[in-house]
Amino acid sequence: MGLVVVDLPEPAWMRGRWAAFAAVCAARGWADSCHADGTVWHYDDGGGNWADLHHVGGGRAVLIGHDHEYSETYYSTAAEYFEEPETDLLAGAPEWWAPPVRTALEQGSWVGFVYGFEDGVWRRAPYDLDDGFDSVNLPAADDRRCRELITEFAQDAPGLAGAAPDPDAVGALIAADGDVTEEHVAAVVGATGWDAAAGATAARGFRASTVD
Repeated sequence: MGLVVVDLPEPAWMRGRWAAFAAVCAARGWADSCHADGTVWHYDDGGGNWADLHHVGGGRAVLIGHDHEYSETYYSTAAEYFEEPETDLLAGAPEWWAPPVRTALEQGSWVGFVYGFEDGVWRRAPYDLDDGFDSVNLPAADDRRCRELITEFAQDAPGLAGAAPDPDAVGALIAADGDVTEEHVAAVVGATGWDAAAGATAARGFRASTVD
């Protein structure tokens, strides 16, 4: 059985949402939860569920992650630790998928899903189990989810005094596609209380990665 096509946006379309959510997190002081580190884009929910997108060159990318409650795909050390049948997340995959997975395992992380992007398409190994990706709720994968999370997080901002952020400002933050200014961030979280400059800096980090 060949690789299975996964319905996800291209990395270039994810960038604006990922950067926008990172801006709000960093402004709040939670930069570790969502950020760009060179060619790797990171997201976690603070509860042990995470996703990393690795840009590996040539327009290719590898998206890996794990949901500690809902990933039923036990790979490598996880299969051994939990004494569960192993799901080979790299079955039929090209070799360039493997290095990000090895890095995660070496860092002690469980890996529940591995998706590879090439020629405009995301693919994964064939399996019928829930790999946990949907439960991770990656903001960058869906515009509605991204807007909901930004709104939820921003409502705690002192500068908004409990009000919801302006939907148009949220849309502009996403549309900036990582080319975010302090004004973009302040329009969402308010001009006082949170660090709009830190938010803008975090978002612009996503421009350092080449997306084709």
